[in-house]
Amino acid sequence: MCGVFGIYAPSRDIARLTYFGLYALQHRGQESAGITTSDSGQLVTLREMGLVAQVFNEARLRGLGGEAAIGHCRYSTTGSTHWLNAQPIVQHGNARSVALGHNGNLTNTAELREQLLERGIRLGSTSDTEVIAALIAHDERPLDEAVVATMAQIEGAFSAVVLSEGKLVGFRDPDGIRPLALGRLEDDWLLASENCAFDLIGAETVRELLPGEMVVIDGDGCTSTQSERVENESLCIFEYIYFARPDSTLGDVELHGSRVRMGELLAEESPVEADLVIPIPDSGTPAAIGFARGSGIPYMEGLIKNRYVGRTFIEPDQAMREQGIRAKFNPLGEIAGQRIVVVDDSIVRGSTTSQIVAMLYEAGAREVHVRISSPPIVSPCFYGIDMADQGELIAAGRQVEDVRERIGATSLAYLSLEALQLATRQPTTSVCRACLTGEYPTQIPEDLRLRKLRFEPAPA
Repeated sequence: MCGVFGIYAPSRDIARLTYFGLYALQHRGQESAGITTSDSGQLVTLREMGLVAQVFNEARLRGLGGEAAIGHCRYSTTGSTHWLNAQPIVQHGNARSVALGHNGNLTNTAELREQLLERGIRLGSTSDTEVIAALIAHDERPLDEAVVATMAQIEGAFSAVVLSEGKLVGFRDPDGIRPLALGRLEDDWLLASENCAFDLIGAETVRELLPGEMVVIDGDGCTSTQSERVENESLCIFEYIYFARPDSTLGDVELHGSRVRMGELLAEESPVEADLVIPIPDSGTPAAIGFARGSGIPYMEGLIKNRYVGRTFIEPDQAMREQGIRAKFNPLGEIAGQRIVVVDDSIVRGSTTSQIVAMLYEAGAREVHVRISSPPIVSPCFYGIDMADQGELIAAGRQVEDVRERIGATSLAYLSLEALQLATRQPTTSVCRACLTGEYPTQIPEDLRLRKLRFEPAPA
């Protein structure tokens, strides 16, 4: 999923503001973090593995100055968890030097990599992001034309921030699958994956970039170019369900309120006799509040979360996910003897849910009714969420009762697709629901059905 941030502010401490912007976007990626600054067109990049607060300190931030900066926190969907794939990625081309941070996933990376290699262009990473940077860096046309031409060549999901020639550029794919917002801090311009990053630094949201839009920000201000745009937007519905922060706004809808409505509708669709409603924190909390409100069953925080453990869903391998789950939650004694409704936003692989259900029974719960504030996830995502292997999806090819047995719950119910759409207050034509329906907004090549490490060298 990744988080991207950009700022053009010659009179401000751009590195520090970028640091805080990335801090607000840390939920979007926890593998690596990086900042590139442009000082009179000269690019300086610092990127390392780890969280934003682990990568940067006072001394490192003081060494990053200039008029513009971009930042990135990574969550890998193409390419391994390795320093070479950390972003921003810098490409020194025959036309210009380019630093680029990317949120999304290309679906024609293999074809483009082959074309670049045939042209003698060296690629130092195994991520799809470097392909985008290389296309812009080696395009002899002016920067804005080079970006528009690159947008026409790449396919899939991409929201990106670019530094080159002393300019800050942001652009979004024509389907609008991944979000990108434009903000202002007095007279200075900013870009971010979510507008919660603007709130943290005292900036205001101007608007979301349109699908297929490019903005170029420099000393003359902000100019917009609309390239190709499809008829219907396809913003990822998983942003509403889980990934974006609840205090962010997408499509003029604050996500916390949308998630509370999901819980209220879930209580209406799938009632149950129980004593307590508890969330799987933190992402299940708004829907649990809504379920309690809609059902009249008392709400309680029955699981205490260790907030120093990262999101288990986005750990890069299954063994790390399971270790994270064991360290992450602990039940309260008050659930003993109670009939519990436990609410979460989704079930992807089932690892978290099955272990939590077992944990609640061990703590003395009499019944554990699982309620999920989204429909079953049945299809892989090829646009930037690490669930590209259908065999890992617990609901793929299974009935709800089969999933219930696998997670060990007393009962299991999901929110309907119709109710989910109602809760988002978005028309069906404005969102991508491929993970729930199998209907993709773009063509998916057969060779992409998929391994994220497909460009890694074979082990010796």
